[in-house]
Amino acid sequence: MDVRQLAAIVAVADHGTFSAAARALYTVQSNVSGHVAKLERELGVSLVDRANGVLTEEGVRVVERARRVLHEIDDIAADIASLDDDVSGDARIGVIGTTARWLMPQLLGAVERQHPRVHPIVSEGSTTTIVPGVLSGQLNAAIIHLPIDDPELVVEPLFAEDLLLLVHSDHALASRETMSLVELEDVPLLLPPKGAALRRVLDRAAGSVDVTLRAQAEIDGVRLLASLAFDGYGAAIVPATAAPKQLGGDFRRILVPELPRRVVAWVRRRRPAPSAATSAVAAILTEVVALHANDQPGVYLGSEAFPLNRTQ
Repeated sequence: MDVRQLAAIVAVADHGTFSAAARALYTVQSNVSGHVAKLERELGVSLVDRANGVLTEEGVRVVERARRVLHEIDDIAADIASLDDDVSGDARIGVIGTTARWLMPQLLGAVERQHPRVHPIVSEGSTTTIVPGVLSGQLNAAIIHLPIDDPELVVEPLFAEDLLLLVHSDHALASRETMSLVELEDVPLLLPPKGAALRRVLDRAAGSVDVTLRAQAEIDGVRLLASLAFDGYGAAIVPATAAPKQLGGDFRRILVPELPRRVVAWVRRRRPAPSAATSAVAAILTEVVALHANDQPGVYLGSEAFPLNRTQ
């Protein structure tokens, strides 16, 4: 088993056919086919269903590990090149959409200024879709929301944020600065679908005061929830960073004091140690959060901002 074989099977997975994989690897199709066939013989299984070009179950498992190996090889080369303090290499980072909207412009700009040879590769998604990518090695690290409990991950809280009621300035509630959950019981709300992490938090908080929230519509995606509220379709409960300060528009943020704060954290695998590029991004992220958090309504720094009983 060698690197060329692993690269070949990953390329087939990424590009769908042997010919497309060959073009991506700047080689000929016979080379790709030969590398995959040799890997199959060594492992004693079929990795690609030649009839339809898709990976077999064994192929999916091999590709998952092959990606990790190839990423580690890239990181080794980048780390050695970074020993002269000129950090270089890829940093594959996952990020939840709401935080991305607020934080990524500042983070990417700072990385480019401080470490121009670091190449961030950013994937947006939900916490539940991002964390498996970190565990598998497809992502070096991620910005997600808590709770997350996995012994294979190092978790570093970044900030806490309020869950706010977001409404258009023409909405009947736009004049309010705060509202209680009891007052919201009869208000039609744009809510995440039942079973979503945010919906569980909202239903648990409402249940603690004997309130059942009323869904005008159930929307899968916090950014879409916020967008619909911005456009005046309805009122939505979203994390504070879904409505960043720099975003213009006719909308109002209304505090709901009974709602718990959401904690956003940086997570990475415990082993192996992070690459130089990933460590550089992590350090800059801490600086950027410290610099900009106080400018964003509803965002809080410091361990006192998110005691353990408020991270659920």
